[in-house]
Amino acid sequence: MAKSDELLNVLAKAVKAGGGIHSATELAFMLGVPCDPAFRKFLTDCVKKRRLRRVIKGFYESVITPPEPETAIYKIIKKLRSGVLNYISLESQLSHTGDISQIVMGRVTVVTKGRSGCFDTPYGVIEFTHTKKPIEQVAPNLYYDPDIKMYRAYKEQAIADLKHCQRNLHMLES
Repeated sequence: MAKSDELLNVLAKAVKAGGGIHSATELAFMLGVPCDPAFRKFLTDCVKKRRLRRVIKGFYESVITPPEPETAIYKIIKKLRSGVLNYISLESQLSHTGDISQIVMGRVTVVTKGRSGCFDTPYGVIEFTHTKKPIEQVAPNLYYDPDIKMYRAYKEQAIADLKHCQRNLHMLES
């Protein structure tokens, strides 16, 4: 079996197991090869041949078995800031709960204990905003959303995050 066919086979199995977005290191591990420059060149060739799609630098998905479009952006969020607390807040959460009339399109606002930053993906823009608040202070104001497999802020926490980040409060309904 060709290496690219083996890669697609591994990716198809990973999607069935709930995966879909993978780092170069994870792909190398799944294939049992080192993640060296030759492997990275192989991934670049797979992207050029349209067997893989680069969703963001260092992260890939299969074009044949892509993840669910509704949840793919959340998988990317978890990959980009793994190992730290991340939760959907600010305008994205307030739009989700109907507390602002605007519907946030093509953008997800995330509060993180990791670094701030913006990432443009095929599924939309991910905006990370760092918080210095201790986890113990934030955790009681979060709930787990099983549909996206991430935490979301309750309304009060999302509004507090807006104020803390000095963002526009004029769009709040009440």
